[in-house]
Amino acid sequence: MSTARQSQTPYYDSQSFYDEMFDTDFTVRPHYDPVYRLFSRMKPAELAARQQALNQRMLEEGITFTLYEPNQQEPLERTIPFDFIPRVIPKHEWEAIERGLRQRVQALNAFLHDIYHEQHIVKDGVIPRRMIVSNTYFRPEMVGVDVPGGIYITASGIDLIRDERGRYYVLEDNLRSPSGFSYLYKGRTMMSELFHDLYLSSSVQDVERSLNVFLSALKSLSPTGKKDPVIALLSPGPYNSAYFEHTFLAQQMGLHLVEGRDLVYMDHKIYIRSLNGLRQVDVIYRRIDDDFLDPLAFNPTSLLGVPGLMNAYRAGNVAIANAPGTGVADDKAVYAYVPDMIRYYLGEEPILHNVPTYILTRKEDREYALSHLEELVVKETSLSGGYGMLIGPAASSKEIAMFADAIRKTPEKYVAQTTMQLSRAPIMLDGAMVPRHIDLRAFVLKGTESHVIPGGLTRVAMNEGSLIVNSSQGGGVKDTWVLSR
Repeated sequence: MSTARQSQTPYYDSQSFYDEMFDTDFTVRPHYDPVYRLFSRMKPAELAARQQALNQRMLEEGITFTLYEPNQQEPLERTIPFDFIPRVIPKHEWEAIERGLRQRVQALNAFLHDIYHEQHIVKDGVIPRRMIVSNTYFRPEMVGVDVPGGIYITASGIDLIRDERGRYYVLEDNLRSPSGFSYLYKGRTMMSELFHDLYLSSSVQDVERSLNVFLSALKSLSPTGKKDPVIALLSPGPYNSAYFEHTFLAQQMGLHLVEGRDLVYMDHKIYIRSLNGLRQVDVIYRRIDDDFLDPLAFNPTSLLGVPGLMNAYRAGNVAIANAPGTGVADDKAVYAYVPDMIRYYLGEEPILHNVPTYILTRKEDREYALSHLEELVVKETSLSGGYGMLIGPAASSKEIAMFADAIRKTPEKYVAQTTMQLSRAPIMLDGAMVPRHIDLRAFVLKGTESHVIPGGLTRVAMNEGSLIVNSSQGGGVKDTWVLSR
């Protein structure tokens, strides 16, 4: 085991935060030892050259993310910040995470089937009815619809954090159209090439086969049972912030990359326009929100979707992944009830725990939150990507007052959570290791069986002291190595 020289780690507060690489006495954790030895010995010029090579690769391959700022006239397309010190997770630790993720997604899928059918969980008083039927993402159009294979959530992104003692918690469930797959795969490709010897000697679990699993999961949804169903990835188009990911996944899995105008509804079926005429589509992997899927069923002003799509869906002639209406299960207020769902549907205790959450429609929770806003994180239940948030310990008195007023007016729009001391990992900045807060977006793929992509995507708050890791807010990413032994 290596011991970090104190001069190299003056920035580490080893008591307040859990550090992924260093223990409290500044010894290097055993599973990080090869990584630390390599990066601590590299000369600044060599580190700079590697970083330049990595940045150049990202530019050449168009690995970008589009930022939209409120005061910005034009969106800013940029390469996502990528740090080349990998996050390393030991095998035994990952196995526990994997079991917890499978359990959670199984319960969430059961919940979605239930609320769009018998609503037993509501009738039994486990979750309030108003929290479902008044939810922005609850779709009455899905009531009574039997989705292909009973699978509502084909691809989910579950965000995990660690507290100051290293315990994992689920921060959010992303179940509509989670993003980040492309950065995971591209990051792994670049790391395995730029640090080939370290990668091979570290016995890292492979992620490439997960693309085949993803494709198989989509194929399993086909209502026609064809051996090679026609699968289309429905994208809003090139101006979408995650368009690079849409093109990447379509290329890697052999999907038809389409926009709404490329598809046509006819005889309760969906067809793709091609040079050879119309071809029936069996499965649509959608990367647009429910509101824009079908202007005849949802938002009538939508130009992104396909008029008649929901008619074809309800007729059983096309599958949609993820199913419309899944957003009700990743609402931030419904999130608080996921442990109860696990107990209710599976008869098990949760393996992964939630961050302590206050439901602000409850009088006692609201009164506590309003008197402790400077200590809590407040989130708008229907927003994601780091928007609509108050981080109490870092907020001004004006910001706290604004949120307090908003909570009093519309408490149903917000939840409050305990501020967690997110774990940190070192990034390389100007030739030196410096700490930054991180989380982990883990991806679960559900077809005939469930599959958890080994490692997922570690997201990094690139600004010192920041807890905001979202790409839409300027966050970066790391490759995540799950060891196979």
